[in-house]
Amino acid sequence: MRAVNPFTLGELAHISGAELAGPANLLIEGVGTLQGAESGDVTFLTNPLYRDQLSTTRASAVILSPAEHRGTSLPCLLSANPYACYAQVAQHLFPLPRPLPEIHPTAVIHPGAQVSLRASIGPHVVVEDGAQIGDEVTVGAGSFVGARVSLEKGAFLHPRVTIYSGCQIGANTIIHSGCVIGADGFGMAPQGEGWLKIPQVGRVIIGKDVEIGANTTIDRGAIDDTIIEDGVKLDNLIQIAHNCRIGAHTVIAGCTGISGSTRIGRHCRIGGGVGMVGHVEIGDRVTVSGFSLITKSIPTPGVYTSSIPSQPHREWLQTLAHLRGLSEWINRIKSLENKLENDESHSAVSGRS
Repeated sequence: MRAVNPFTLGELAHISGAELAGPANLLIEGVGTLQGAESGDVTFLTNPLYRDQLSTTRASAVILSPAEHRGTSLPCLLSANPYACYAQVAQHLFPLPRPLPEIHPTAVIHPGAQVSLRASIGPHVVVEDGAQIGDEVTVGAGSFVGARVSLEKGAFLHPRVTIYSGCQIGANTIIHSGCVIGADGFGMAPQGEGWLKIPQVGRVIIGKDVEIGANTTIDRGAIDDTIIEDGVKLDNLIQIAHNCRIGAHTVIAGCTGISGSTRIGRHCRIGGGVGMVGHVEIGDRVTVSGFSLITKSIPTPGVYTSSIPSQPHREWLQTLAHLRGLSEWINRIKSLENKLENDESHSAVSGRS
């Protein structure tokens, strides 16, 4: 893919902090995989399984670790963390496209809102009373910014994002299309044969450098705020219920559901399709495998898994039958153990007499 802003290899080495091994004036105009790269592209090697592709790639340069340098004669950027180096390089070759500062004539801005002259407000955007939109903020077409919402410097809302009243979005946070931030949490009190709605009066507070994928929803707090700390990365189609707190630099993959008042620590990794019951606490640096169900708090760092990998259908039916009979087998084993203990005790008594 061709870059918006070509750079020389020397410039990219300086930007990323990598060691340059090749001509500094080599122009890099795009990125590609080892197999799909073209002349002018930079590629990267992070998995030794693809080492053989170094000899056949058509890329003009490659990002890899110093230990892999002997495997290629191509110009290189040498880094102890090639994937992070590639991310830095790609960010500069393909910067987030920020439109020129302007307010589109179809946007509806309440007179009580404060909108920076350096912000960009797209077509058919609605900004309500008391909202504060800072410098270099982008609000994409069709988005809604509720009353008293704060969008700090550099925040980027893609088209059709909804931010309910009172929520705060930190600097340089990116929110993708279809996200709803600050809708009511699922708070209902039983009354007779029905349910009574509990007003959700908290907010959603999102820190800086957060990224939220498409169609993710984050509910406002029932009383206290729902909080997403700095540097959190959320995939598409995640549901975060009211009063949750997600610790700094935690990443969560798509289709995960997090029930109310759950607290997740810092630097955690949550796989796709994970379910968490409410009021559990996950400590720092915990990894949860995809499709796991978390029903209890996890205070200790480590990798946790509760999902069952797929297997051929007939084998699964056999496994299921064994699982259903597990209690019976346990009871039978305990009975045999008790019988064995009784027999041994009887033998010991007989031997002494």
